[in-house]
Amino acid sequence: MAGPRYRVIAADLAERIRAGEYPPGTALPAQRELSARYDVALATARQALQALIDDGLIVVEAGRGTFVAPARPAYRLDTLRSFVDDLRDQGHQVTTEVVSSSLRAMPAWASALWGERDGTAKALRLERLRLLDGVPAIHQVSWVDQPYAPLVRGVDFTATALYAALADAGMEIASASERIAAATLGEAGAALLHQSADSPVLVSDRVTRTRDGAVGVVDRAVLAGGQMQVRAERTVNQVSVRWGAPPR
Repeated sequence: MAGPRYRVIAADLAERIRAGEYPPGTALPAQRELSARYDVALATARQALQALIDDGLIVVEAGRGTFVAPARPAYRLDTLRSFVDDLRDQGHQVTTEVVSSSLRAMPAWASALWGERDGTAKALRLERLRLLDGVPAIHQVSWVDQPYAPLVRGVDFTATALYAALADAGMEIASASERIAAATLGEAGAALLHQSADSPVLVSDRVTRTRDGAVGVVDRAVLAGGQMQVRAERTVNQVSVRWGAPPR
């Protein structure tokens, strides 16, 4: 393998981690052991470990050593896929609880994201709680307008994704824009996410559009701040941004 020696070492260790030789939570060999194993200076071994830290594969625990990072949930922002699809593909168990589903007037925040629409028409408000490996992690409210609202209202959203139901109803989704902001949880979501009202959260407002440019869905998702972080991976040609859990 070509490239700086520390990069070669980091790539070899990363491959071993991904292959399961070093499972999540396992201690990596000490720096001096790595230095001897790869026949490099101690500083080179440190550079290799720092590269793995930067990539989020390992974490340093003061006074204890270097450990493989726990498996971290991540929600990709560079695709049109749902939270659940992305998280399940990473091996996490995701279950959905439907808090409520009803036709009602759209609130101001959703109308502002939607733009022009018939303000007298009732839209479908779908409120769901996402449990990640059994722990409440995402509180999500989605709005679907006419003519699709009554078509999907009776769907069992504990088993069927909203996007899948809308596709079955004839909606052709083409693009989405998303805005993320930091906030505090507040009283309304505290009981659902089993956290205090002043807990930090990340709020994602997402507008999904159809092929003709019309708004198809407006979502507001509140993600437990202690369980998620934003991670960006950059190359020369592209940027991939994901949600992930911070190192423990």
